[in-house]
Parts: sequence; C-alpha cells; structure tokens
Amino acid sequence: MPSPTTALPAVHDRATTREAAETWESLFRTQVALMRRFQADDIWEELTMREYDVLFTLSTCPQGGTRLRDLNEYVLISQPSLSRMAERLEQRGLVERVPAPDDARGTIVRLTPEGARLQKEIGRKHVRTISAYVGGALDTDELATLKGLLDKLRGAQEHLPARDGSEA
Repeated sequence: MPSPTTALPAVHDRATTREAAETWESLFRTQVALMRRFQADDIWEELTMREYDVLFTLSTCPQGGTRLRDLNEYVLISQPSLSRMAERLEQRGLVERVPAPDDARGTIVRLTPEGARLQKEIGRKHVRTISAYVGGALDTDELATLKGLLDKLRGAQEHLPARDGSEA
C-alpha cells in the first residue's frame, strides 16, 4: 500500500472542452505550417504530395496492395477523387488495378515496379526534409513522447463514438 505522501496515478483526468480545443488547434496549425514547408520543397516535380501519399501508403500494405475503399481510410482524399487519382497513376504506369481474388466486383490497387522505384526515390528526399523540420525542432525523447501521444490519439478514435452517436 502506498504511503500517504506517495501520489497514486490519476485514473484519467478528463480534459476540458477548452483544453481539447486548444490542443487540436495547436496540432492543426503545426500540421499546416509543416505541410506548407514540405509543399515548398523542390522534390515534387514528378508527383504531387497527395500522389506520393497514395504511393507511400500502398508501399506499406502487407500484400503490396489494397482495395481502393481500404486505401481511402488512410489518405485525406474523397473516394471519387481517389478513384480518379488511381486512374491517372495507372495511366502513368505507377499503379495497377487488378480484380480482387476473393470478390469479382472488388479491385486491388498496387504499386508497379516503377511506382515503387519513384516512391522510394522521392521518399528518401522527403525523409531528409522531415528530419530537418521535425527532428531539427525536437530531441529524441520529445519525438518519442510526441509519437506515443499521437499514436494513442489516433488509436482511440475507433473506440470513441461520433457526435451523432454512430461509430467513428
């Protein structure tokens, strides 16, 4: 049993609405500032940042590809826009769309060898700018803390009900 002077860990101090809103605003404004810096980098000649995001996300898929609707869960693009982008990327030879083996109506989108090559090439340059802009502002412990907090925040979203009562 802890001594009277030993503090027990807080169960979970619920943030006030204002604290949550101020934290969100800070996170959002930080993302905007960083995205503007990333966008200004001279590495986006062959792909837009959104196209790169799609290629990067596909590069992380365990089977090398995924259904378009599942891909849409990870990118901030509407489903119709993502479908059109996939068509354009396919025309450029960067992705291919193939029938899903378990569902004749489904389509799997996956990187082509050229798409994988371009994603890696741009990715190496992009990681260097991330290192400069993010790693240049925070030390190793701060980066680990921030990553842990952001992972926790993202993970909690699937368990929190939406404001309309539906699942997130």
